Amino acid sequence: MDDPARTLEIAQLDSETMLQMVRYIVAGATMAIGSVGPAFAEGKALAQALESIARQPDASGTVSRTLFVGLAMVESTAIYCLVMAFIILFVK
Repeated sequence: MDDPARTLEIAQLDSETMLQMVRYIVAGATMAIGSVGPAFAEGKALAQALESIARQPDASGTVSRTLFVGLAMVESTAIYCLVMAFIILFVK
């Protein structure tokens, strides 16, 4: 006959293993989704800035400054996703 304490120990180990597996999957999905959006946004912002500079070279200083502020704000989304992925992985 199976020892009930041993059966409970194995079941608990399995639930912990499943929880860890779900954490890895969710953290990976968080980083995958959270990095694709900012990547497309940064590419579009850069393309628009280069087009603006090509049309009005005199405004290049203003456009560049505004571009860098905008890129920093867009990049913060990816950083927040990275922080959330770390929290998902390491907080128990």
